[in-house]
Amino acid sequence: MPLISLVIVLIVVGVLLWLVNNYIPMDSKIKSILNAVVVIAVVLWLLSVFGLLDGLTTYRIGRVN
Repeated sequence: MPLISLVIVLIVVGVLLWLVNNYIPMDSKIKSILNAVVVIAVVLWLLSVFGLLDGLTTYRIGRVN
C-alpha cells in the first residue's frame, strides 16, 4: 500500500471519529468505548499493513474439520 493511501485512510478515520464525537449525542462512556475500539482496530490494521501481524494468521483456535 502506498504511503499516501495510508495517510489518507488515517485522516479519513480521524475525521470520522471526530465527527462522531462532536455531532452525535452519546453518553461519554459509550464514546470512550467507541474511541478505544477504533484505535485498537486502526493499530491492528497498521500492524497488518506493515507486515508485523502476519505471524498471527497461521494460528488456529479450535478444530479444523
